[in-house]
Amino acid sequence: MLKSSLGLNGGFTAPHRLAALAGRDILAKGGTAIEAMVAAAATIAVVYPHMNGIGGDGFWIIHQPGKSPVSISACGTAAALATPEFYASKGHTKGIPARGGLAALTVPGTISGWDTALSLVPRERRLPLSQLLADAIGHAKEGIAVTGNQAVCTSEKLVGLQNVPGFAETYLIDGVPPQAGDRMVQKSLGETLEHLSTYGLRSYYEGDLARTHAAYLEKNESPLRAADFAGYRAQVVKPLVVDTSYGQLFNTAAPTQGVASLMILGLFDRLGVKTGEGFDHLHGLVESTKQAFIQRNAELGDPDYMTVQAQDWLQDAKLDEKAAQIDKTKALEWPYNPAEGDTIWMGASDSDGTVVSFIQSVYWEFGSGLTCTDTGVFFQNRGAGFSLAPGPNQVGPYRRPFHTLNPALAHLGDGRVLSYGTMGGEGQPQTQSAVFTRYVQFGMDLQAAVTAPRWLLGRTWGDDSTSLKLESRFDEGLINDLKLAGHDVELLPEYSDLTGHAGALVLHPSGLVETATDPRADGAALSF
Repeated sequence: MLKSSLGLNGGFTAPHRLAALAGRDILAKGGTAIEAMVAAAATIAVVYPHMNGIGGDGFWIIHQPGKSPVSISACGTAAALATPEFYASKGHTKGIPARGGLAALTVPGTISGWDTALSLVPRERRLPLSQLLADAIGHAKEGIAVTGNQAVCTSEKLVGLQNVPGFAETYLIDGVPPQAGDRMVQKSLGETLEHLSTYGLRSYYEGDLARTHAAYLEKNESPLRAADFAGYRAQVVKPLVVDTSYGQLFNTAAPTQGVASLMILGLFDRLGVKTGEGFDHLHGLVESTKQAFIQRNAELGDPDYMTVQAQDWLQDAKLDEKAAQIDKTKALEWPYNPAEGDTIWMGASDSDGTVVSFIQSVYWEFGSGLTCTDTGVFFQNRGAGFSLAPGPNQVGPYRRPFHTLNPALAHLGDGRVLSYGTMGGEGQPQTQSAVFTRYVQFGMDLQAAVTAPRWLLGRTWGDDSTSLKLESRFDEGLINDLKLAGHDVELLPEYSDLTGHAGALVLHPSGLVETATDPRADGAALSF
């Protein structure tokens, strides 16, 4: 069994080993956790392209000693032309397409997020951008060994992607999906990253690179234009916070589902469950998830258009009221309509005590699929999550779409700082609740908390069922108890990607850094 990685000088955890190594190497050279995260973010965009890329969005929560945590929202805004009328003119009145140019309607925000995060590092101690991006550039130009995860994903999603402009030329080899271990060279992407290292991260939004992307997007029916890129900047925002018996928990603000992740843990805290891994634990978290998702589905969207702000959902009285609606013995009937998502989460800590929780995503696997062959960049389809109907998530100029992304961080009562998160769309709040409760509330080893069997309430990719899906490693008696309580149980393989690729990092008051990675992914947890 995997054990937590321990060290005294810093740590990094990522769902791909090369990203973890890139982050660790920057830390070892004296870089900050923020700089290490940028290096790893660039690297993982190259080596795990089905899960994320520089054509997507990103979110940060950063803990610095003696300061309140801050969040960076690198959530790309919708194009000025993106309106229900625009999509109606293209023949779409029910929903926004998930693939192709029409799906690429929000500015990619993650690069601006890197830039904003680096601005928090004192200028006199910053490492050169060329050093932070060196690993990513090398992997792109020299080639990566395709992971089994990427190979399977490309094959499974080929029907919807193979005819999207630029995709086949970039992510197929000789016209067919790559096999695990095949060398994949991304020369154009390497040159784009080299351009950024020379001209600065802002050059992604202004200048030749931005004009190239804007022209390509317009040619392929996207509403994005050069002015949308030039006008975009990531924002430093105040994270959401909820007080629990175990400390203060932080997550990202709307339009992310960070509020749902905090609600689940706030509600479960009120149920008074004393032991983990039994019926009370799993049933309690699943029912807390339902209560959080009911409100999320009805009210969450761009905060500028929400009637009640997400932080207000976390007031004690509001959580008390929702907790009282949970039946501790019986499952609430549960038809709902969740969303897909592909994402990476990474965590870092440095010798100064800075801790980072970071997530980067293109929404679905390979996003919109639309890939600019001149630059090697494919564009996210996060805007496909907008609604064409009136409401807080209706598409409109410069609006921010609902995001499943939500990196988490906690200040525990005993002084530990916990950074944790996962990919997995709808499953992110659920996996966060599993890892947090197992480690913090029930004293499980950090790595064991990540490895232990997990669940997913809701549909899988391409499946409309709303069952409670359990990895088959759960105890048979517990599975039967959940069925008897009214849960519609479906079994998954022992280690299923559908339950997310999680990770966690803990900075102890003594300076010890503990890291954990997910055996479901291709990652590494490195403390040194």
